[in-house]
Amino acid sequence: MSGYEINFDGLVGPTHHYAGLSFGNVASTNNRNNLSNPKLAAQQGLLKMKALADLGLKQGVFAPQERPHVPTLRRLGFSGSDSDVITAAMRAAPALLSALSSASSMWTANSCTVSPSADSADGRVHFTAANLNNKFHRSIEHQTTSRILQAMFNHDVYFAHHEALPEAALFGDEGAANHNRLGGAYDQAGIQVFVYGQQQLGGTVAPKKFPARQTREASEAIARLHGLHADRIVFVQQNPEVIDQGVFHNDVIAVSNQQVLFHHQQAFLNQSQALAEIREKMAVIGQDFVAIEVPEQRVTVQDAVSTYLFNSQILTRPDGAMTLVVPEESRQNASVWAYLTDLLQMGTPIDQIKVFDLRESMRNGGGPACLRLRVALNDAELAAVNPNIMMNDALFSTLNQWVERHYRDRLAQDDLADPQLLIESRTALDELTQILGLGSVYHFQR
Repeated sequence: MSGYEINFDGLVGPTHHYAGLSFGNVASTNNRNNLSNPKLAAQQGLLKMKALADLGLKQGVFAPQERPHVPTLRRLGFSGSDSDVITAAMRAAPALLSALSSASSMWTANSCTVSPSADSADGRVHFTAANLNNKFHRSIEHQTTSRILQAMFNHDVYFAHHEALPEAALFGDEGAANHNRLGGAYDQAGIQVFVYGQQQLGGTVAPKKFPARQTREASEAIARLHGLHADRIVFVQQNPEVIDQGVFHNDVIAVSNQQVLFHHQQAFLNQSQALAEIREKMAVIGQDFVAIEVPEQRVTVQDAVSTYLFNSQILTRPDGAMTLVVPEESRQNASVWAYLTDLLQMGTPIDQIKVFDLRESMRNGGGPACLRLRVALNDAELAAVNPNIMMNDALFSTLNQWVERHYRDRLAQDDLADPQLLIESRTALDELTQILGLGSVYHFQR
């Protein structure tokens, strides 16, 4: 196997709390106002990163963002010192302060869409930061996301960075959470599958209860920006009925790796037609297509949403076989675990299941796949990546010590008004940029 797929997991930020901000995300809204544990959340994420690195996989760290985001509060009319701004916001608009304190950037599957050099016309790896305009608390992320990405992948010969798409409903973009890449070796040409919830111009099918966050128009724009070959792209509409059941992103109902697409029976609109197009285009590049379809009678959409079975990671180990990474919630559900047990006997490329406790992230609506951004690289491109962000024994130890120094072990909504929390967060992030060699990527560092 040549080339690498590197997972860059989001490091949970110091202001991780349960605000229920994501309408359409059942787990997020169900756990609103519960007490959170930012320290445990960060530690759980680091344990997953280290475990995957220990399997012989390439694993990186994606830094969190500055929160509370005082510059946005100032744009909204709050003034005075930074502590005055936060105090006034809590008094006048506590829900607004909560939104601007969200640690949602930890879900790096939404940070951007990535196209490997083997697929792009100019032979570079392309990144487009997601505008995330469907949710206010996430719509403020993309500028800092772009700076962090440029600090991680800082070599113009190998990497191309694009601004987020226009912040309008027509171009709603939620990043790699609605994007799959299928193929063989990671440094060889693949098929890019863009999954959208609604076509704004001329579309006739859309969900009725919850919003469709990704538009076809956004996916088409990204394909153009990245210089992708038309014969190696597939646009697929997500089943609007499952969106209305809480499947707010494609990665809650399907996940891919190389030739494998693991998906629910009700994942896509006109599913048989979509799978046939993928299979045909995979054949053109000389690759088989393995579609593992989970029947509704074995795992309901409701169980898929509550356990995040499909918000999992399929990882190719150095021996060429595949591991499926699932959250603990999947093991606790009898139907889901029975299916996973049977899956290991089905003769698919997946021959191992690994379970991780990510309950702090899960309760806020994000599972294993939400936490990671996949980037396929060849040897030269990997050598050009900022080496300080790659997980190893030393970085794991350093980051755990950093978390112990700077993170609280409980955080309630009222704690967001504590000016000391802002100081703690900024102190932590300033130190983190030195650990990860990112430079000045945050507003307060300028």
